[in-house]
Amino acid sequence: MSASFGFLSSFPPTQCGLATFTAALQAEIAAAGHETGVVRVLERPAPFTRPTVVQHMVHGQPGAVEGSAAALNAFDVVVVQHEYGIYDGVDGDSVVDVLDLLRVPSIVVLHTVLVEPTRHQREVLEAVGRRASALVTMTAAAHQRLIDHYDVDDAKVVVIPHGAAGRYDGRPHRLDASGPRMLTWGLLGPGKGIERVIDALPSLRDLVPRPHYLVVGETHPRVLERDGDAYRDWLIARARRLGVADMVTFEAGYLDVDALSSLAASADVVILPYDSREQVTSGVLIEAVTARRPVIATRFAHAVELLGSGAGIVVDHDDPLALGAAIRLVLCEPAQAASMAKQAAALAPDLLWPAVAARYRTLAADLVTADASAALA
Repeated sequence: MSASFGFLSSFPPTQCGLATFTAALQAEIAAAGHETGVVRVLERPAPFTRPTVVQHMVHGQPGAVEGSAAALNAFDVVVVQHEYGIYDGVDGDSVVDVLDLLRVPSIVVLHTVLVEPTRHQREVLEAVGRRASALVTMTAAAHQRLIDHYDVDDAKVVVIPHGAAGRYDGRPHRLDASGPRMLTWGLLGPGKGIERVIDALPSLRDLVPRPHYLVVGETHPRVLERDGDAYRDWLIARARRLGVADMVTFEAGYLDVDALSSLAASADVVILPYDSREQVTSGVLIEAVTARRPVIATRFAHAVELLGSGAGIVVDHDDPLALGAAIRLVLCEPAQAASMAKQAAALAPDLLWPAVAARYRTLAADLVTADASAALA
């Protein structure tokens, strides 16, 4: 009999990376014949909109922890998404209380592993690690960082990559007649580094046909609540000041998986100009690679690890000249772009959701078997 899976995470219609990740993983596991259910984490009460959601864990709501744990204990194994910002309490420490009440094996997926956490952030992650049956990091860099900087049991840690839909249709990419398309997508806000690409655009005005930079995504809900569209407006003003407003288009909107896959496949180069040097997981990076598109990224941990085989180019932060030169190389040297796409194609099979979900199913089966054996001992 196949194991049933409970999930604890934010979940659609919430718009964030963890919600998208959980929805994709849950759907793939359900498609393989497993019973699934989601406890959706929310900052404030909301209607139940999907039959998959069996419980809401609302910040500050009395009994939220106990009710969530009870719902999750109805499943054979629980997959918990961990990010400091989504759970209630200081640094999201209410997740530790949920783990304390679980009677079934748990897999905790670590989306952030900080090199220099605050004291309390370290305490929260180490407490999560003690209670989890298994800890998943999505990159080898995150695994090493976890072992080097936190008191966790290495025997619990498993590396399983972030998944992607990667709906590549096998047809060769064709250059758009209107000119090369450079693409960045995701929820917008300070830290995305879009200004780095805008600063590099003046050096590309001589190209014929002239490339166009498409930035797709809504402002992050928390940023919008705090600052409105100030970041987007600042970027538009910057492009005008540099004389490249005609080379940039901003499209607001949160895209579903199919739309994202089509968008990624339409790009001549995907650019990830993030500020962070610590980022060990990027779903956008995985989606771009599985779309077999050349990638240019700043030197954050996941990009350095994944693109090292030649699927992309990594440039230093705050170096618009290097970024512009990398873009020029990809757009003007077809052999270089083809080589990057070929390397991406070699990486793609292990990064698609069916392969990723299969690894979660194997891990869950092992934990459930070990838990049953321990109960009989």
